[in-house]
Amino acid sequence: MQYPDKTDLQILRKLQDNGRLSNADLAQELGLSAATCHRRTQKLMSTGHLKDVRGIVDPQKVDLGTLVIIGIVLDSSAQENLDRFEAAARDIPGLVDCHFVAGDMDYFLKLRVKDMAEFESLHGKRLSVLPGVRLTRTFFVLREVLDNGPLSF
Repeated sequence: MQYPDKTDLQILRKLQDNGRLSNADLAQELGLSAATCHRRTQKLMSTGHLKDVRGIVDPQKVDLGTLVIIGIVLDSSAQENLDRFEAAARDIPGLVDCHFVAGDMDYFLKLRVKDMAEFESLHGKRLSVLPGVRLTRTFFVLREVLDNGPLSF
């Protein structure tokens, strides 16, 4: 059997659309027995095809409505500099994504903060002192058209 097969992909799609589906409901929607569905879902988890099932919190409802994307250029691309930067970046409050990228920037950070004042404080105390940073470019998101959209497979 090729893995993941057609049924496994259907399970992944359904859980991606609604991670709150009970195993019984998922099995019924796919025409599987509950035991078969559970076994397949557990296998998808254990193989890493399904990383996690979690709730998505509305940032506005928890007073984190300001989304900021920051492009970072480092002084050097030496591995020790990348490692130091990444270790320090992981500790930034409000950081939701950090990506090492190819192109004009070395990293893109995605942060959630309460407002511009909180970002200003965070920038002065944490972002501007990250190790190895030569340049930053900050983008304030005006409207989120799609965030954390489903994968197409």
